[in-house]
Amino acid sequence: MELNSLKQFLVVARLEHLSRAADELHIAQPSLSRTIARLESELGTPLFDRGGRLRLNDAGKLFRDHVERSLGELEAGRRAVAEATSEGLGTVRLASETFLTLTSTLAAYKRAHPSVEIELHWSLAEDMARRLRAQDVDLCVASQPIHAEGLESTRLFDEAVGVGMPLDHPLAGRTSVSIDELADQPFITAREGHWIRRLLDRLFAARDLTPKIVCESDEPSAIADLIGAGLGIGLVPAFARRSATRAPATWMPVDDPDCRRTVTLYWGADSHLSTAARLMRTTITGWDWISGEPPEKR
Repeated sequence: MELNSLKQFLVVARLEHLSRAADELHIAQPSLSRTIARLESELGTPLFDRGGRLRLNDAGKLFRDHVERSLGELEAGRRAVAEATSEGLGTVRLASETFLTLTSTLAAYKRAHPSVEIELHWSLAEDMARRLRAQDVDLCVASQPIHAEGLESTRLFDEAVGVGMPLDHPLAGRTSVSIDELADQPFITAREGHWIRRLLDRLFAARDLTPKIVCESDEPSAIADLIGAGLGIGLVPAFARRSATRAPATWMPVDDPDCRRTVTLYWGADSHLSTAARLMRTTITGWDWISGEPPEKR
């Protein structure tokens, strides 16, 4: 089996769509179809169900997991050799759903280790386990649980998530607000899959309600600005209140014990982390998340 064929299989397995996979890989769809057919012939079994929409079957899922680990080990070997034959500490690759939480930590790490190359990857939590198994990234920071085997983790902090609203909003000035009181309010939030969108949907679904979403955005700063401009309200983690660029809005607690997020650092249990990655893990786990300062300043 050729490495390129295995890499192409992983893209098809992730997207479960041949034409979109071909577009991402920049190859012709017939060529990609032949690659998948050759793999299935070598393995002696189909990897996808083709009744209507393309779906990865049980054999395909089993093969995908092994391919991810195998290619991950090859990549880890390449990086280990590069680190051993160079004078620097290497590269660290960090994935997160948002980097607003990590800005100060990353700045302190870079000051302490200026020769390290840092790669930052925005990623949904649902993709993080796959990326860690494939050693596509070294570390992941998620604001929602990742339920997958082969990962190790440490909790960084747990915090309340409140509601951001314009200063002149009718509910502004309250000590707290309930989900029922927010039922008819226009929400500005993230796209599906993002932790804050999942939290919003989960809180409303628990009461058989559906949030009234008037805007979806991938930009936290844009969400804050739109809230401040009076176009709607939105869930905002307590951590964001420390941001230097705050919009003219107020933050209010939500009267619900489930309106919280737990931020966790994940890495592969069997991953051979580079020196740079191990140093970043130490920096992140040792950070004082309450004060927002490195441990030596506590």
